[in-house]
Amino acid sequence: MTAITLNVIVQGVLTGLVYGLMALGLSVIFGVMRVVNFAHGEFTVIAMYAAFILFEVLHIDPLIALLPIAAVFFGIGYLLQRTLITPFIGRAEHEQFILLVGLATVIVNGILLIFGPDARPINLPYSFDSYTVGSLFIDKVRVLAAIAALAVAAALFLFFRYTRTGTAIRACADNLTGAGVVGLNVKQLYAVTFGLGLACVGAAGTLMATIADASPGLAQAYTLLAFTIVIVGGLGSMVGALVGGILIGVSEALAGFYIQPSMKSMFSFALLIIVLVLRPQGLLGRRL
Repeated sequence: MTAITLNVIVQGVLTGLVYGLMALGLSVIFGVMRVVNFAHGEFTVIAMYAAFILFEVLHIDPLIALLPIAAVFFGIGYLLQRTLITPFIGRAEHEQFILLVGLATVIVNGILLIFGPDARPINLPYSFDSYTVGSLFIDKVRVLAAIAALAVAAALFLFFRYTRTGTAIRACADNLTGAGVVGLNVKQLYAVTFGLGLACVGAAGTLMATIADASPGLAQAYTLLAFTIVIVGGLGSMVGALVGGILIGVSEALAGFYIQPSMKSMFSFALLIIVLVLRPQGLLGRRL
């Protein structure tokens, strides 16, 4: 393997970890509530614009802005679940689809109305810095973004594993009827789950703004990317979301470098098709 190829793979892994964090929010929501958030990419883009505004107006580094943006997104997700999505939980899946697609349409057009179609870059002081490891030259921005993504994912894993609320949410995911019988407040836990899912999206969007320019046109692409990742990794699997993100990030990086950037999506979907043919439940998903 040449040094150039290894460089491309490392960059793909780092970007893929941020992708994985974005998809993790979608996986958490679906794994617990069985609701597919079709406005996922739109919320990611909102977070990117929030990071842009905080940097341009208050000069706050996105790595620092990550926490307050994630906290605000948690609140948005909590309120959105309690007010808008809860009435649709028991309804037919196509009604949920129409609701969330409608929400996505409102969001992306609102972004266009406020910011226009132009891309908004964040020009960090270290945007062009890199780390040298032997023959590798690794972008500093991607390294820091990947570390932050891993830290957020680890915090979420620990929350679900070692807190009472996290255990209760897992109980709802495993047996909704049983959770209700033992007295768990399912509506409250669902709202917390949706808030956590959007908090992941807010964190991922903030990190994404450091490696890509914020643009309304990215919304649908990120929604599709998140779906591809969670299907490859396994629907409802948190670890699978990160693994899927890394695989997609590496495949896009190799395709973009050795063929052309416009072909990246083709290789991502090719990987999706291969996984669906060989393992329909995803790499780390459970067979239904």
